[in-house]
Amino acid sequence: MNTRTLLITTALACSAFAGLAQANDTQAVPYQYGMPLHVAKVVSLSEPETVECKVVTADMKYIDAAGKPAEITYRKLSQACSQQN
Repeated sequence: MNTRTLLITTALACSAFAGLAQANDTQAVPYQYGMPLHVAKVVSLSEPETVECKVVTADMKYIDAAGKPAEITYRKLSQACSQQN
């Protein structure tokens, strides 16, 4: 009886932590021209590293005006373009 209670408690705790982890995940929305963005604070900007100048898909994580985390993807020239003459 004691082992069964321990296993059930462990399973419930694991499912609770998994639910919290999923609640914090945001889905990245692709940016479209003219789309309104209500950015209060930018959390991070990231893009894939490349040695050649080309268009890449970058990612921006931010806090919106309502205080909720959000994520958006957008197309831009890679950092390698700014290092070329």
